[in-house]
Amino acid sequence: MAMEDNTDEVINRTEYGGSIPVDNVQALASKDLKDVPVRYIRPEIESEEVLADKSLQIPVIDISRLAASGQPGYNEELAKLHIACRDWGFFQVLVNHGISEAIDAMKKVTEEFFKLPLDEKMKYAQLPNTIEGYGQAFVLSEEQKLDWGDMLFLIPLPVPLRNLRFWPQNPNSMGGFDGVRGGPPHKAHAFEGHAI
Repeated sequence: MAMEDNTDEVINRTEYGGSIPVDNVQALASKDLKDVPVRYIRPEIESEEVLADKSLQIPVIDISRLAASGQPGYNEELAKLHIACRDWGFFQVLVNHGISEAIDAMKKVTEEFFKLPLDEKMKYAQLPNTIEGYGQAFVLSEEQKLDWGDMLFLIPLPVPLRNLRFWPQNPNSMGGFDGVRGGPPHKAHAFEGHAI
């Protein structure tokens, strides 16, 4: 089944949550407001302290060292992974993971999308009570505090869940992920971008 033929079809996926429509942050910022709207002020966040203690950094795991037992660095990296899971419950894979090019390409195309004029981005706006598309996610009430940023939420895989109505045609490179609109396949399982 060719998904490209269903670009106008809207698949409602309530299992991912939904959102009521809200003003676009880019539009609000362009209004030359004297104050940030109260809905975007979060005093509980403003007073948080930032810790600079180096011992509190999330462990970084070098996946390439764990590729084969017995290779140099394997036992040391395995010990780091064990400690990270035991003491932290999670870890970062920032080096030698083999997907840097795909991540860099997604970042670049996402930045290109967020540089587009607002009217172009609004072609892919979220519909009421959906999460996919351009806008804000998980807005449940008119009183809810919001982030000062818009997002683009897309589901690329599995292919049957892909909703091409929300996949931007501009920039052209946006279609290159996972074979969307005929581009080369990449192994990405989520595609979400944020911009302020």
